[in-house]
Amino acid sequence: MPTMTTPSDETSAGRFEFWRDMVGRSFVPLEALPREVPDFHASLHTAQLGAVQVSVVAADPHSIAHTRRHIASDPADFVKVSLQLAGQCLLTQADRQALLKPGELAIYDTRYPYTLDFDQRYRTLVLMFPRVMLRLPERDLSRMIATTVSCSDGLGPVVHPFLRGLAGQVRQLDALDAHRLADSVVDLVGAMLAERCGNHVAQQDDGRELLAQRILTYMEQRLSDPGLGPDRIAAAHHISRRFLYKLLAERGYTVSGWLRERRLAECLRDLADPTLAHMSVAKVGGRWGFPDPAHFSHAFKTAYGMSPSEARDAGRTALGA
Repeated sequence: MPTMTTPSDETSAGRFEFWRDMVGRSFVPLEALPREVPDFHASLHTAQLGAVQVSVVAADPHSIAHTRRHIASDPADFVKVSLQLAGQCLLTQADRQALLKPGELAIYDTRYPYTLDFDQRYRTLVLMFPRVMLRLPERDLSRMIATTVSCSDGLGPVVHPFLRGLAGQVRQLDALDAHRLADSVVDLVGAMLAERCGNHVAQQDDGRELLAQRILTYMEQRLSDPGLGPDRIAAAHHISRRFLYKLLAERGYTVSGWLRERRLAECLRDLADPTLAHMSVAKVGGRWGFPDPAHFSHAFKTAYGMSPSEARDAGRTALGA
């Protein structure tokens, strides 16, 4: 494919529309989304090595989205590997986010939605090829998508110069022995990912447990906040609501169920505390995230089979009050 650059004789908006059309035709179906920048310029250099498309993209800040609508219209079965050359990129796919800085790469799967967010001028190498070429088990591929892979250790110092060389020679690549080079590219990337996947499995399991514990601690510390809910909890931990639900479900919890159970337990303790006898039932509920007395009373009775007032009386009786 020829080198394509946004036209200099267009307005910034016109250049972005040109870019939107260009990227939508050069990869799998994509939607380019603008950001507020004083001007927009971009370029795309692409070569085809057998079944491997090698592209070098340079552009001002914007975002890219590959949506379910795109997938329904063109269910392409490719993987893409991005090596960040300059600037940074936030890749989101499968409830994960990978922030790529120069010298880091990530893999993503065109069978599923993803977004790429560029908040500064950037330059990146993108490899796109059929998924079957990678010869990475589906389970391992699922573990590695949208995961930041550093090129500073393991096979990274071998793979990184090779990929940078591809980026530097992209305009000359079409003249090379395409099929043999294509296999070498995919084999090198696959070996690096397989190496990282082996290290990643144990770390991922440990990481999920640590994240779940951080979330539960965060919720525990904010039980008294009636505005605490899934959106705030997910945002505070840089994950999606869906992943939050999944993470807690693995441990037998729901967000609302865990919060309700812990809040009611604190209310029960306070109602039985003689030093808090001066505090009204409604105030006890409000203290632990139940601003509506009627809702508090109903939830409490459902959980414990008696009203908050009855629980307070029972506590006094037990103490001989």
